[in-house]
Amino acid sequence: VQLQASGGGLVQPGGSLRLSCAASGNRVNFMGWYRQTPGDQRELVASVTSGGTIRYADSVKGRFTISRDNAKNTVYLQMNSLKVEDTAVYYCNAKQVGIVVYEYWGQGTKVTVSS
Repeated sequence: VQLQASGGGLVQPGGSLRLSCAASGNRVNFMGWYRQTPGDQRELVASVTSGGTIRYADSVKGRFTISRDNAKNTVYLQMNSLKVEDTAVYYCNAKQVGIVVYEYWGQGTKVTVSS
């Protein structure tokens, strides 16, 4: 499975960005977005399973929306009301969950929120 992420960039506080991540190869059960800032651990931002179960970090609830197109094996992250503290490198993540869990990471896309 290969993950191709896109959509990062520079935006002013209060602005919006949309991230996309397309998975090629086998179907995956779980897709999500993590983010990381220098010196910190990677943290889960939002995730969605193939069955539609969605999870958000408390810091983004009400501002970010994750969605998934199962037919395209693609996950989207709509980020609204962006804050300076949302600045990070965002990584797409996918998992195939079975007897063995296989995990995959995208290349990371930089999101900078600054005036």
